[in-house]
Amino acid sequence: MLLHVPQVLSATQVQAIRQALQEAGEAVWADGRATAGAQAVQVKANQQLEPGSPLAVQLGEQVAHALQSHPMFASAALPNRMITPLFNRYTGGGTYGNHIDGAFQRDARAGGAGRIRSDVSTTVFLCDPDEYEGGELIVEDSYGAHEVKLQAGDAIVYPSTSLHRVEPVTRGARLAAFLWTQSLVREDARRAMLFELDMNILALRQQLGDTPQVVSLTGHYHNLLRMWAEL
Repeated sequence: MLLHVPQVLSATQVQAIRQALQEAGEAVWADGRATAGAQAVQVKANQQLEPGSPLAVQLGEQVAHALQSHPMFASAALPNRMITPLFNRYTGGGTYGNHIDGAFQRDARAGGAGRIRSDVSTTVFLCDPDEYEGGELIVEDSYGAHEVKLQAGDAIVYPSTSLHRVEPVTRGARLAAFLWTQSLVREDARRAMLFELDMNILALRQQLGDTPQVVSLTGHYHNLLRMWAEL
């Protein structure tokens, strides 16, 4: 399931994060290849905040809290465990070729000890589309290639099993936060069904209230979640 989650961060939050990055200067940005695997390192050309650094942890916790508080993200990802969000920057032709995220990811805040299974990948955009050229996130699935370039503060959520890439940035800079989530429900198809059911229940409740039918559907949702969830 590829899902656009709007307004994860407010304009004020985006501005504060970007100001903190600007004030920190160039020294905080490191070669992104340092955190890439053997295959990905061959196609990765970007910069990242040093994972586990005080600034990365401070800003990452802000993004994590915003995501966890967003009802659409919570319903779509069904988070069990999340790594502290990381930050990257693409500029001057920076790009990241076709790759699939590693099956396991470690949280730098935990000193490398906090390993999770990557079920859901998330990118939170920190720049508006008109601030840079290129930099589209391309996610491929059985329906083809999907081009993603969102407003600052918006997020895209997609299965970590997806082949994806970031196109070269030819003007300006593309800033983003990114993270992986280990979901309560491992299979993407099941998460998609639960998300659609949850959204329809919410819409029906707003229209009709808690009718017996709405209560019954809510019960089915929780019984499916109980059946499929892994704790």
